[in-house]
Amino acid sequence: MKKLNIIGSGRVGRTLASLWEEKRTFAIQDVLDRTPHGARAAVAFIGDGRAVGWLEEMRPAEVWMLAPPDGKIVPCCEALAASGLLRSGDIVFHCSGALASAELKSAAAYGALVASVHPLKTFADPRDAVRTFTGTHCAAEGDPEALEILRPAFERIGAIVSEIDPGFKTIYHGASVMVCNYLTALMETGLRCYEKSGLARETALAMMEPLVRETVDNVFKLGTVKALTGPIARGDDAVVARQLEALAAWDAHIGDIYRELGAVALELSRAQGEADAEALERLQRLLATPRS
Repeated sequence: MKKLNIIGSGRVGRTLASLWEEKRTFAIQDVLDRTPHGARAAVAFIGDGRAVGWLEEMRPAEVWMLAPPDGKIVPCCEALAASGLLRSGDIVFHCSGALASAELKSAAAYGALVASVHPLKTFADPRDAVRTFTGTHCAAEGDPEALEILRPAFERIGAIVSEIDPGFKTIYHGASVMVCNYLTALMETGLRCYEKSGLARETALAMMEPLVRETVDNVFKLGTVKALTGPIARGDDAVVARQLEALAAWDAHIGDIYRELGAVALELSRAQGEADAEALERLQRLLATPRS
């Protein structure tokens, strides 16, 4: 069993390490956090390993997981590379969705194999994350020799691992932000519109819930093209024109959001092939017209 050292033992790091300890995937060796208390708390959560206060206290290991905040990954890697602890063929990886494995070039320069594996999951509570991790999709990229070790390690704890193009890692992460964080922002935008119409926020939330849940269920059941309903799917340009005018007059920013998302919905409507072609052309002109 390969030894694993951990630099940065926050929610993601301790969740993964706990799962690997439970499944006896890696032997958890040394755990370094920005504070000694944090390292000790992580070791207690993981159930194995030795808490250390300084990089110099760490021992060599076959696998190194860098799991600090994104902005600290490169400095941590550079410090590790300069420490003399790395050996040729050691694996160094991070779990960031925003950064590619190329950011670990300082370790690669010392002969390490580098990779990134990003679990597409929220880690608000590590205990909940441990309990619900099975079935989590992970996006991986990096040196093939590193992924030969990391892929089965993640799969052993229930992950579904897919490889992505490292040159487009930022676009991958942008997609994750849109379908997660921006979905929340879109719900907030809709709530503000409901409130403007005179509804209490609590009432609006209650009205939204079945609509949103049914829509999301349909997307995953039918795909985005078949799941699209509403005026753009029908080619009802008159309704869209009235809504766009009203929204833009009240809040120009929300009007822009409606217009931009409407353009995407128009592409889906064309793919459905059910709406009148002339109506779709009118919708295209309407949605392409910027606000004055």
